[in-house]
Amino acid sequence: MTAQFSVAVLGAGTAAGQLVLELIEERGLPVDAIIPLGSADEVGDTVRALGRNLDVRDVADFDWSEARLALFVGDASDSLRWADVAAEQGCLVLDASGAFVNDDDVPLVCMEANPEALGDYRQRNVVALASGVTSELLAVLKPLHAEVGVARVNVGGYLSVSGVGKAGVDELAGQTAALLNARPVEPACFPAQIAFNLLGHCGELQDNGYSRDEWQLILETQKVLGQEVAINPTLARVPVFYGDALAVHLELLQPLDAEQVKEVLRGAAGVALFEDDQVPSPVCDANGRDEVLVARVRQDFSHPQGVDLWLVADNLRRGAALGVVQAAEYVLRDYF
Repeated sequence: MTAQFSVAVLGAGTAAGQLVLELIEERGLPVDAIIPLGSADEVGDTVRALGRNLDVRDVADFDWSEARLALFVGDASDSLRWADVAAEQGCLVLDASGAFVNDDDVPLVCMEANPEALGDYRQRNVVALASGVTSELLAVLKPLHAEVGVARVNVGGYLSVSGVGKAGVDELAGQTAALLNARPVEPACFPAQIAFNLLGHCGELQDNGYSRDEWQLILETQKVLGQEVAINPTLARVPVFYGDALAVHLELLQPLDAEQVKEVLRGAAGVALFEDDQVPSPVCDANGRDEVLVARVRQDFSHPQGVDLWLVADNLRRGAALGVVQAAEYVLRDYF
């Protein structure tokens, strides 16, 4: 990759956006200019990219023809407002907000599962990247599905407060300090107290009883692996600042014992297998790592073709930022 390009980053001032900027530099993405974009109240904020301090520009005033590629890592509402505007001006949009999961003309990509789907960007000039939880799960499901087929997935997720952004982190920190000083707390970002507590859903509950994040996980997983894979998630919000954990229970189409599952996962892209009695945690082990950490691989004695696993990942670096930068690498290498 020798050609150089200008890349716009919408949501550059968010925690995920900052990591995207770091990863662009760390991984040597061949860009000669980065244009950080945000809403009007973020204009003038400074971010660090390619060794320089850059001012965030107002997305409402931006001429998208200035950039060949745009990475959207902000809110879904911003993506819905600006993605097609950018695309119509010739800028390829890689969106990590979850805004387009229901759009059949927008390919959904998980870099460990179906990177070839990036080639379908020409339909609308927009590509959706699988959400953090989905990409963490698919890194493990895809190689097993390719090996013997996955019939059904039951997953319990324990997601940190940073999954909703800085407001979630601030709320947990503020409530913790208040309660330790015997002061009352009032929830704002979350529907109930999050400090020293956990909440039984992530995102608003829908009419079908699933939360928004659970339903997104179902739609994204089946869009990548196929409708024949049944998936049943329950996602909880826990009082942890950073990191995701998933308890995964698989029903395979053909039996594999625990050692055979481990052998498949040892060669899987984006996966680090912890063996013996090692059990990684999000905070102590996954922080700052690009891989999904897998442990407690064992037979499910309640089902003849069942396997149980424990997954943890850095929800910001691995979940929110890495996929969109990997997609940008792929696009610049193979399509531009």
